[in-house]
Amino acid sequence: MKKTEYHHGNLKEEFLTIAFEFIHHNDVDKLTLKVLSDATGTSRSAIYRHFDSKDALMEEIIRRGFEQFDRITSPLLLNGSIPLVDRFYQTSKTYIQWAKANPNLYRLLFGRKYAHIREEILSIKEENCDAFGALKKAVEEGQAEGILKQEDSLRQSVVIWASLHGLASLMIDGFMDVSELSDTLTDDMFKSLLSGVISNKVKLVSLLPFGEKVLEPKG
Repeated sequence: MKKTEYHHGNLKEEFLTIAFEFIHHNDVDKLTLKVLSDATGTSRSAIYRHFDSKDALMEEIIRRGFEQFDRITSPLLLNGSIPLVDRFYQTSKTYIQWAKANPNLYRLLFGRKYAHIREEILSIKEENCDAFGALKKAVEEGQAEGILKQEDSLRQSVVIWASLHGLASLMIDGFMDVSELSDTLTDDMFKSLLSGVISNKVKLVSLLPFGEKVLEPKG
């Protein structure tokens, strides 16, 4: 296709669609503005009207990547019609499944290379990270109801997130050959995590298949 300054449709959205598709199949480091130019048959100057650098492109990808991630996690965590423990469990499964289905995007969102861009977009301390903010609200809900231990909700939320991130990273980076044990390991991680954050005083309501064994009252 001959490169041109003119292009039908929303060129910015086309660039982003191509970028996300490229990342789905390739390491993010291989994504360049030239890839977008070649895929659309446009000139580099056409790209620069929308993204003046690769960092500008990555910023928009990271922003939209987190929006995608938030859409599948936050509603689960905040759905008050589901028992709290079950919400945590469903979110844990969804988190791991999403990371496995989108390994390159997951690495981009949570890796170090573009951390400077991520930190300009969101911060857990300012609670403008929707998924983390939803987790923290769910934790605080559990504390208010006496379901979770009365500890610092920020630290408690970080520990929960770190557990999910650690297991997801092991699975997508192949540090251990655990792909066939994905569901079992997610359940085991969740049970171990739950035992550390639930209150010692209450019996929790849960529909989980292993709930009766994990959530018995203590003492």
